[in-house]
Amino acid sequence: MKKDLTNSIIERKNVLNNNVAMPEIYKALSFPGILLEKKYRYTKQQLSDFFEVDVRTIERILENNEDEILSNGYEVLTGNRLKLFKEEFNKVNNSIYKEELNKAPSLGVFTFKALLNLGMLLTDSERARQVRSLILDIIIDVLNKKAQGHTKYINQREEQYLFVAMDEFDYRKKFTNAINCYIEKNNFKYSQLTDKVYKSIFKENASEYKKILKLNSKQSVRSTFYTEILRIISDYENAFAKELKESYDKKGDKLTLTEAHLLFADFSRRAENMMQASIEDARSKMASRDLVFRDALHEKLEDYIKEVSEDDFERFLGEQSMAIEQRLEENKDVFKRLKER
Repeated sequence: MKKDLTNSIIERKNVLNNNVAMPEIYKALSFPGILLEKKYRYTKQQLSDFFEVDVRTIERILENNEDEILSNGYEVLTGNRLKLFKEEFNKVNNSIYKEELNKAPSLGVFTFKALLNLGMLLTDSERARQVRSLILDIIIDVLNKKAQGHTKYINQREEQYLFVAMDEFDYRKKFTNAINCYIEKNNFKYSQLTDKVYKSIFKENASEYKKILKLNSKQSVRSTFYTEILRIISDYENAFAKELKESYDKKGDKLTLTEAHLLFADFSRRAENMMQASIEDARSKMASRDLVFRDALHEKLEDYIKEVSEDDFERFLGEQSMAIEQRLEENKDVFKRLKER
């Protein structure tokens, strides 16, 4: 899916929040800054030279996008911090602008993230276009290396995934048992009611979801869900299983599939009112993460797309994330104790 960093603030934030890829981007650009307070800083003139544009162009971009660039580290140095910056600048830089900089009573400087932010907004610079292309290539490369080419199951790299999936398995069993016990025999009752749960939460049935993630007929839908999705599905299915039992007890006989559908329609309206915040959060996480990590667009959830947080990049690509095979090996003693309970 083609990404346009110049037009989309969400796409820009997704790049700048990716602290896992940031060191690789810094190495690839090979444009050393002035180290101040453990962050590299750059002057407007340095950015002007790097992107081969006039300083006034830098100032115009800054003025038009001040809040965004400020949020990524642009600031004006004064007082002792400016003095420290000048000292570091003079140690490593023999620029013709050195004398002018040393006289300045204040100075606007960019962090590396703010530099990249500016480069994503510069549309009249060939160098900026090359930087944007390089950034996207590195982002894809880092993602594929970390996920070992298996982005469909990147959800399973989260530290809590296995334990949430185990709980969800138990709740799923209660749900299917309730369908079996309280609804008349029908070959479609499991798939139809499961689809109703999915559509209530993320507006897609199983076949639509599989198509978006390009899953084949043998690949499990649920094995690709993030922990937040698994939790809310568990809550949904567990609550509806209880309502099926109550309706069965009240009727004194099994429900028809039509009656079960009517019951679910009423249940889902009440559930959405009670769980609105959780449902909308689940939709946002699914739509936003899948767009970034799986390059998959959920068109029915486009209105819920937000930037992916720094915590999410760390959760799925950082040091604490790992393939499920590694997680199983590390936790085999825990699983053995659980089995023996």
